[in-house]
Amino acid sequence: MPHILEPGAAAPDFTLPRDGEGNLSLGDFKGRKLVLYFYPKDDTSGCTAEAIAFNGLAKEFSAADTAIVGASPDPVKKHDKFRDKYELGFPLLADETKQMLEAYGVWVEKSMYGRKYMGVERTTLLIDREGKIARIWRKVKVPGHAEEVLAAARALA
Repeated sequence: MPHILEPGAAAPDFTLPRDGEGNLSLGDFKGRKLVLYFYPKDDTSGCTAEAIAFNGLAKEFSAADTAIVGASPDPVKKHDKFRDKYELGFPLLADETKQMLEAYGVWVEKSMYGRKYMGVERTTLLIDREGKIARIWRKVKVPGHAEEVLAAARALA
């Protein structure tokens, strides 16, 4: 059973390698709002559309004092290629151990064509300036999603 987080709870801390080089931690965003979105795999149609949508609204998110971070189980080198191919301007976290994915409750059993497997459930969290979860979108459908998250970020003090 995956861990289920709820709005109002403290966002689980993390430190993970990111695209480019170095690591990012939840604490790096203290005092700012953070959109943390989890996606299954770099360079697939839905994940690409989602990344492009968030990237296209990067200036608006920045104006709302909100950082954007994507996270998936893909390795850093794959993130680097994905970032460069689509000129993404926000960090991508590599959670190859899946510890963060499990902590956030997004590493779940999925089913396709009757076959069960473990994978990332497309999920977005809006985290407030104090590191608490303000909103959660589960089983995200990509069209219009980035705009909905931006509206929520703007409404959050």
